[in-house]
Amino acid sequence: MILSGIRVLDLTRLLPGPFATQWLVAMGAEVIRVEPPTGGDWLREMPPFVEGLGAWFIAVNRGKKSVAIDLKQPEGRELFLRLVRSADVVVEGFRPGVMARLGLAPEFLLNQQPRLVYASLTGYGRGSRWRERAGHDLNYLALAGFLGLSGPREGPPVPPAVPVADFGGAMALLIAVLAGLLHRERTGQGVILDASIFEVVVTWMQPFWGVHRAGLPAAREGMPLNGALPCYRVYVTADGGAMALAALEPAFWQAFCEAVGHPEWIPRIFDPALIPEVAALFRSRTRQEWEALRETIDACLEPVLEPEEAIRSLADLAPAFQAELPGLPFTLEGQRLIAIGPPPRLGEHTVEILKGVGVEPMDLEDLARRGIIRM
Repeated sequence: MILSGIRVLDLTRLLPGPFATQWLVAMGAEVIRVEPPTGGDWLREMPPFVEGLGAWFIAVNRGKKSVAIDLKQPEGRELFLRLVRSADVVVEGFRPGVMARLGLAPEFLLNQQPRLVYASLTGYGRGSRWRERAGHDLNYLALAGFLGLSGPREGPPVPPAVPVADFGGAMALLIAVLAGLLHRERTGQGVILDASIFEVVVTWMQPFWGVHRAGLPAAREGMPLNGALPCYRVYVTADGGAMALAALEPAFWQAFCEAVGHPEWIPRIFDPALIPEVAALFRSRTRQEWEALRETIDACLEPVLEPEEAIRSLADLAPAFQAELPGLPFTLEGQRLIAIGPPPRLGEHTVEILKGVGVEPMDLEDLARRGIIRM
């Protein structure tokens, strides 16, 4: 595996950080979750449950290990430092300054392990005046302008069902870790990295703000990709279904217009005044009829699938993702990378991992009795 031999200490919780580190598992890294002896990751307790564990937790923690250590206790910090000296990567998702207050500042950890790649996932970024502010996916989308462009023109913005900022932050964290490992291989030196969820969304919005400043105001249903053009829009069908038409290129639009018997629409590809006519046409046929038509033309026309339909479609569209253990969306020498193994119970691997860094069995029992670790 491409990351075999890489040990990652994962102090993150909830979705973004664990989502990123599960990709590292799939690439072959050993990912050890470092959690407090009581509580641990709250996702374990969030319904729905599968065999006693939260389904969300299972989804982003397959194949990991768990060591339960109280980092607020001096002996707990010493145990963590032993792990750091054996590690290649530390990933954490605390607010800036938390690790320093624990006596585990990134600079100190690099002094203990000079080849360490230390990566933080923060909400607003270490350089932001809001670096101490709490936030979640919806907050980042709202402040970056993303949410203000979502949903129909009439009514409030519609929050996305998928936490896109969180998952975008996860991808930024993953890229940072991989870049850090490459830097280490080239220089022999560790590095401190910080990925900001809010800044990820801001980078997504930069093209829109550039166009906005150039004279095309950004607005809900007012831009090329959110409903302003007849060739790129979601249309309701006769039976209440929906079709996604994305015929931006002239060849696709021409194919669509000719297939529906309206060649006179071809020069009006970017004419917003044409939208009502195209909408009326879509309302004249059922979704099934439109699906039959799309099989005969190459025009970027697809049905809007409900969740159950999308799950069933995986067998045809993405076979590697229909199993309960989906792989990563790329292959390595033709092989799909998969995070294999169950998610860890809290402290399930404490004894195994701490013995591996030289802690004696009698000391482990004493530490467990005093609540510094959980066995």
